[in-house]
Amino acid sequence: MENKVAIVAGGGQNLGEHLCYRLSKEGYQVVVTDINEETASKVASNIKNELNGEAIAVQIDVADEVSVENMVSTVKETYGKIDLLVFNAGVAKSTKITNFELKDWAAMMNVNLTGYFLCAREVAKVMIEQGRGNIIQINSKSGKVGSKHNAGYSSSKFGGVGLTQSLALDLAEHGVRVNSIMPGNLLKSPMFQSLIPSYAKKLGIAEDEVEQVYVDKVPMKRGCTYEDVANAVVFYSSDQASYMTGQSINVTGGQVMH
Repeated sequence: MENKVAIVAGGGQNLGEHLCYRLSKEGYQVVVTDINEETASKVASNIKNELNGEAIAVQIDVADEVSVENMVSTVKETYGKIDLLVFNAGVAKSTKITNFELKDWAAMMNVNLTGYFLCAREVAKVMIEQGRGNIIQINSKSGKVGSKHNAGYSSSKFGGVGLTQSLALDLAEHGVRVNSIMPGNLLKSPMFQSLIPSYAKKLGIAEDEVEQVYVDKVPMKRGCTYEDVANAVVFYSSDQASYMTGQSINVTGGQVMH
C-alpha cells in the first residue's frame, strides 16, 4: 500500500511534535513544518532514526503567503501528493480586554486564522487536482465558548470554525474533507503552562492551584492529553470518517458539549 503524505503545520514541538510521531506510526510520510527550523529538523530526524519512518522538515511562517506557497511546492516536488494537512500552528496571550494590545491581537489573528487560511488554500489546490484529501485544524474549546481574558485567542478560534465550515462546502465536490478538532485544556502543554501566571491573576489564586481548578471544571476530571487529540486526528483523517465534513469535534472530557 502506498504511503500517505501528511503535512503538520506547527509540528516542531509540543502537541504538533506528538502528532508527527503518531502519524508516522500510522504509516504517513510526514512533512514537519515549523517557524523554528531546528525543532522541525529534530522531529523529522527522530521519525527517521527512532521510528524508521519517512519525514522531511520545512521551515515555514504560516502567516507569510510566499513561505506557505514554497512549502507546498516543496512537498509536491518531494512526494507528488498531499493526503492530509494538520494545521496545528498557534499562539496565545491572555489578558483582560482593557489591557489587550493590538499587536497581540494581530499576532493571534495572523497565525491562528490567516495561517490556517493560507495553508488550507494552497494545500486545497493540490488536493483538488488529486480529487481527494483531508484538512484538519487543531482548534480549541475556546472556538466554541468565549474565554475570559482570551478575547484574541477565542476570536481567532471562532473564526477557524467558520473557515472550516466554508472550506468544507467549497471542497466537498472535490472529495476533500475539512474538520476542526476542539481540545480541552492541555494542562501539561507549554502553552497552558505559560498562561498559568495570568490565569492565577484572573482567578485570584496561587499559581500552584491553577491546574486543579481547570481539572475540576471537567466532568471526566482530567486534562486533555496529546494522545486524546491524536486519536481524533487519526479517526477524522481515515476512511472511517468518510461521511463527516465541516465538523467541529469536541475533545473536552464533557466540558463543552455543543
